Amino acid sequence: MAPNTGDGTGNGITATWIDRHRAIYDRATRHPFIRSIKDGVVDLSAYKLWLAQDYIFVREFIPFVASVLLKACKQTGNESDVELVLGGISVLNDEISWFKMEASKWDVPLDSPPQKANLEYCRFLQSLTLPGVSYTIAITAFWAIEAVYQQSFSFCLESGSKTPNELIEACQRWGNVNFGQYCCLLQSVADRCLESAPAEVLFEAEAMFARVLENENNFWNMSLGGCE
Repeated sequence: MAPNTGDGTGNGITATWIDRHRAIYDRATRHPFIRSIKDGVVDLSAYKLWLAQDYIFVREFIPFVASVLLKACKQTGNESDVELVLGGISVLNDEISWFKMEASKWDVPLDSPPQKANLEYCRFLQSLTLPGVSYTIAITAFWAIEAVYQQSFSFCLESGSKTPNELIEACQRWGNVNFGQYCCLLQSVADRCLESAPAEVLFEAEAMFARVLENENNFWNMSLGGCE
């Protein structure tokens, strides 16, 4: 199997899904909010809104990743999978600290209530922590969520980008090469699990992947002040 790169190349199951859902995948990773950062025309009020809302999301993301780790321990017995997910958890404390520092820099309160799109996304995350959700579904969701951010923010760091200097650090947090490599490893694990999954799990996993993309789009829309 050709290696995955996180951008839809390769010939694994997840790459097939990206091609099948290309329109919404491209919108999730090249959303007008992201393009406005890359083009240097972002409304900083939109960035501040995203910052406050994403802090709420990340706090909900922590128990989700913890549930993925628990499933990896109980359902796979694969030590490398456990270590990979554990590595993802280990950086989340630093990520929370970064959000607090970034919010202080921009004078953004972090006690804002979650908006509708954020609430829906967080409820979706909560549904994925349930014991009945398989490791295959959970690890695939973990990859998809991380991959959208990596692809989005690495886009803002491409040659010729006009990303404002004050947002470079934020883009580097998710757009850096090391995080890209981590996402590739997650994608490889997801593909390995999907290859041996029964048809009903594959159907469920693809539907879940599409829901991740929809939630990501709605979250970006919210950051631009959209109703979703």
